[in-house]
Amino acid sequence: MELLINKKKYSVNAHPDDQLLYVLRDELDLTGSKYGCGEGVCGACTVLIDGTAVRSCITSTGSTVGKHITTIEGVAEDGKLHRVQQAFLHVDVFQCAYCASGMTLSAVSLLEKSPKPSEQEIIRSMQGNICRCGTYPRIVKAIQEAANT
Repeated sequence: MELLINKKKYSVNAHPDDQLLYVLRDELDLTGSKYGCGEGVCGACTVLIDGTAVRSCITSTGSTVGKHITTIEGVAEDGKLHRVQQAFLHVDVFQCAYCASGMTLSAVSLLEKSPKPSEQEIIRSMQGNICRCGTYPRIVKAIQEAANT
């Protein structure tokens, strides 16, 4: 099977029903997406598929063939952090950072769809991502900052 990940083609030896998260982590060594709940509710495994945030732990690899997959490893371009990554650092969002990749990709997806989201839009869009450290107010602030850059 051939997958397009972070603008590069990869040939993978996976069954179409294999979960994308495990193919990314175990076969391709793209370990930025984390295993959290395994049920698609915590957001730690979030990737972008054609620009939309999806949970890779419940996404079959076969369903991604022919689509553009972006992992946290592919968000920065030409050595420059994405504006969301930069804002998260500036606001000092994370403590343990286990949720960082999922939060970042969900925020990137949100800003692609809604460049100037309201606070309520941000909250609603990010509800599928759990931060065990509880830094939600800083996450909202950072997304607002990224939207204004």
